[in-house]
Amino acid sequence: MITRWTQIALPSAGFTLIELVVATVIALAVIAAVLSMAAQGRRAFQVQEQQSDVQQRIRVAIETLQRDLLMAGAGTYAGPARGPLNSAMAPVMPYWAFGQVPDQSQGVYFRPDVVSLAYVPSTPAQARLSSPLPTGTLDVHITQESSCPAPTSTRVCGLQVGSHVMVFDGDGHWDVFAIDGVGVGSATLRHRGSPAFAYEAGAAISEVALATYYLKSDTATGASQLFRYDGWASDQPVVDDVVALTFEYFGESQPPQIGALSTGTLSTSYGPIPPPIGEVRGVWPAGENCTFAVVDGDHSTRLDMLNASDHGLVALTPARLTDGPWCPDEAAANRFDADLLRVRRVRVTVRVQSSVAMLRGPAGALFRKGGTSRAPDQFVPDLEVQFDVAPRNLDLHR
Repeated sequence: MITRWTQIALPSAGFTLIELVVATVIALAVIAAVLSMAAQGRRAFQVQEQQSDVQQRIRVAIETLQRDLLMAGAGTYAGPARGPLNSAMAPVMPYWAFGQVPDQSQGVYFRPDVVSLAYVPSTPAQARLSSPLPTGTLDVHITQESSCPAPTSTRVCGLQVGSHVMVFDGDGHWDVFAIDGVGVGSATLRHRGSPAFAYEAGAAISEVALATYYLKSDTATGASQLFRYDGWASDQPVVDDVVALTFEYFGESQPPQIGALSTGTLSTSYGPIPPPIGEVRGVWPAGENCTFAVVDGDHSTRLDMLNASDHGLVALTPARLTDGPWCPDEAAANRFDADLLRVRRVRVTVRVQSSVAMLRGPAGALFRKGGTSRAPDQFVPDLEVQFDVAPRNLDLHR
């Protein structure tokens, strides 16, 4: 039974309109604050994620370039044992040096955003030609050096079908081949590019690692990538959104010096060894080659003495690397400027951008390629790194 006093003690049901409005406003304010904080957190997370991504991609670019550049110029150490490759050829070239249509066949000898390099990997596949290899000949006979693995039906001195090899001599001639077949003490070759030089018996043949690094841009999409070409057929992207890539070269200030070994044969500090006085080799006058002339009956270097400014090294300008003298000679298909034999250090500059256009601002100092962001707290600036690599095999003077 509800009495009058019970009715007075019961609370009133519901809320007034003012209370509802106030509660709604408070709830909306709290929700707006939470959403604002969530949006800021999401944007901050996106910025941090992209910053980490840019840093990771530039680390990959640095590590990949360093790995190959450090090995550039490693030569044969077994079989012919000719030492570093810069005793015979230029293992670092500032242009597209390999492939079916290399730059040198087009008269191009310098590109600021391209580098090609060659080196002999750690391999027993190092031997000599046991007979001449005329131009156009595909079958080559190979010596079975004491350092060679035992021959099999599929291998000759460690070379097998699919191997990439370089044939080169001491005068600066070189050519790249693939092994298409092997036989007893012989192999069938396949060549790329201009007709190969005619090599004499005794020329070195060795497995070789090649690489060309370059910046590839897609004009339709605007995308740009760091690419690596293996010198034969494989062309693979290394890092995405690389917006700048440059290579600079520093070299030996001293020209090559000539001397004599205990055996009485000539030697040089670097570069091809000239023939003895009176001996004609190739198109050069008697006793001469691309790096040495004969003056008053003695060998005299063709290269200049340069003014060293940094630890004995000097900047090798594009003009110096494209004006000759040419090795092995001016008519050779794979000719190169003799000053490339001086290279001792490569300076690389690589710049990577965020892959998200909404995190790039207007083009300028911070961004090579502009984006759509106009809020500084939503900027992920391009990251540019410059580093030097001294190929470890290019300073091994005889």
